Amino acid sequence: MFKPFSKIIAAAFALLILAGCSENSEPQEGTQFQKLPVELTEFNLAPITEVFSLNCGHCRTMENNIPEIESLTNQKVGKVHVTFNESAQISAMIFYTAVMQLNDNPNHEFMEDLFAAVQMGGDVTPEQRQSALETAFTSRGLVSPYQLNKEQQIALFQYIEKAQEISVKGQINSVPAFIINGKYQILTAGHQDINGIAETINYLLAK
Repeated sequence: MFKPFSKIIAAAFALLILAGCSENSEPQEGTQFQKLPVELTEFNLAPITEVFSLNCGHCRTMENNIPEIESLTNQKVGKVHVTFNESAQISAMIFYTAVMQLNDNPNHEFMEDLFAAVQMGGDVTPEQRQSALETAFTSRGLVSPYQLNKEQQIALFQYIEKAQEISVKGQINSVPAFIINGKYQILTAGHQDINGIAETINYLLAK
């Protein structure tokens, strides 16, 4: 007598489970991503742009995952350095000194050298930190931030001003963050791993 009813209940639960899976199969706004308050398309950012700081330990960890994100999305990740405060502004000058000479972002090995120099422990002297930074540049045939001429300094500040405008307009308040198509920000806390972040990025790239 109760057997047909139990089958109906079981079937109903199965449908609910399937419905739940289908509803959560794609990234959710407010959980995995959010719209930027102002679109940043005017800045011609790369489709995937990481907003970061050389001072940020989490950004240094994320840097190790950038090659995997690029592989999973078939896109090169662009970069914007924040200028939240004085220390971030100084680090931005270091980063953009490399960018303006390379006319590109530093590669992974160069980035790791920059992170390592900026994030040297508090027991090092200013001279030791400067030496590490200068070596990161001169070993690659580049002029260090300490040796820029007047023309290079002017060009550098143009990079800094643009980065600051992007950060302010996009209201980027924490790093690392990823901007997609100049319209969306990935919420990294809403993901369990890099694969999940890549899935959300691919979803937004297709929107």
